[in-house]
Amino acid sequence: MKKIALVLLLGIALITCKKNKTTSDCGDKICTEEFASVVLKFVDNKGVGAEVKDFNVINQRTGERVTANSSVYTSTIKGVFIIVDDNNKLGLSEQGDDLKITGTSVETKQTKSVVIKVSGGKCACHINKISGPQQLVFD
Repeated sequence: MKKIALVLLLGIALITCKKNKTTSDCGDKICTEEFASVVLKFVDNKGVGAEVKDFNVINQRTGERVTANSSVYTSTIKGVFIIVDDNNKLGLSEQGDDLKITGTSVETKQTKSVVIKVSGGKCACHINKISGPQQLVFD
């Protein structure tokens, strides 16, 4: 009786696994458990982290504001901002979206913007920075 139950359970498990593999839109994929994020540092003309106000990130494809959820849980180093993280990957296209980042220097009142291209998507394991600078310099 135990053998029959075991064979029955094994058969159900195999059928279930096969069904899940064939219905997946993304195919068989193995992802790491890392948590990816993209960071931008605002600096003054001496290369020192600058205090920034009116920080904003807009996805140019959708027109929507992007907020990295992980930025709430980190102690920020002066001038360093998490632009986007893996929690945002579903809101990004597989081809990559241009994210316009804007900030104003508290010291000089100068406002600067930069565009960073980041990909994601439903089938992506992680976000991926395609292009753009790592820092923005205020004059």
